[in-house]
Amino acid sequence: MPARELQEQLNTLREQLDQNPPLSEAERADLHALMQQIELELELETKTQDSNLADGVNLAVERFELEHPTIAGTLRNIVNSLVSMGI
Repeated sequence: MPARELQEQLNTLREQLDQNPPLSEAERADLHALMQQIELELELETKTQDSNLADGVNLAVERFELEHPTIAGTLRNIVNSLVSMGI
């Protein structure tokens, strides 16, 4: 169930953000916006490819990779779930 896995990864990311890692307000806002996009896709159960969403998550992985590797790892898992769902 890729949708369930994706939701679990979003929950993990949400928990990581709740632990208040040292993120700027802009970084935190960007992650929340990205999470909202992903949740919208889940709600709509869109099966068409939306490369913009996957590209956005990949960019976030690159942005957080060095300073926040745990968050970047969770984002990578989200990308994998999106790909397996065809989004």
